[in-house]
Amino acid sequence: MQSINLEQSLSNNSAVIEMKPAELKNKSPKYKVLLHNDPINSMEYVTLALREVVPQLSEQDAISIMLEAHNTGVGLVIICDLEPAEFYSESLKSKGISSSIEKDD
Repeated sequence: MQSINLEQSLSNNSAVIEMKPAELKNKSPKYKVLLHNDPINSMEYVTLALREVVPQLSEQDAISIMLEAHNTGVGLVIICDLEPAEFYSESLKSKGISSSIEKDD
């Protein structure tokens, strides 16, 4: 939330808008990278590809994402800024894995 402080001095009156640090950090919108169910590639291949494309994923994270996509049709890979989200999704697609991005709420 913004607060406005009025500062008065001898020469002029001015308003200073102060923002909380959390608001400053959350300026850019976030995007979800989604993994879609893949009936063509093996579960092992999808898990390995996830770990190659998104190195910060642990093996267990990659398996959980793959199983979520397998069981429900779509799995959430990561939430991040637009540019890395596009990179991750395109990298998965280049490996023959169905992926998309959507804006996070």
